[in-house]
Amino acid sequence: MNIGVLGGTFDPIHIGHLVVAEEARIKLGFGEVLFVPVGQPWRKLDRNITPAAHRVEMVRRAIADNPHFKLCTLEVERPGPSYTVDTLTMLRKQLGSEASLFLILGRDTLAELPLWKEPKKLG
Repeated sequence: MNIGVLGGTFDPIHIGHLVVAEEARIKLGFGEVLFVPVGQPWRKLDRNITPAAHRVEMVRRAIADNPHFKLCTLEVERPGPSYTVDTLTMLRKQLGSEASLFLILGRDTLAELPLWKEPKKLG
């Protein structure tokens, strides 16, 4: 199954996140989209963000009506800064070889991709 992965601080989650996820799901044929709230965003270590438990609950409520949207709490359960490459590695192990993962990124995030931890391993 092809699975879209939409990570973010989601502080707060908003209609833009939901629209992008649904459009990507339909246009790219994803069986589901995983919403992955960041635990401790490495790019925002110096900023105050809403506690992870509250952001997880906001996401849970926002996606509840769409059966193709799933909540993934791997990053909030893991201590330390959250890195996408680590999350994708864990997801690949959990989901097995039958799942193909595709990152859903905004243009702003795509421009910063070279600054991420091990960006060449994201593909």
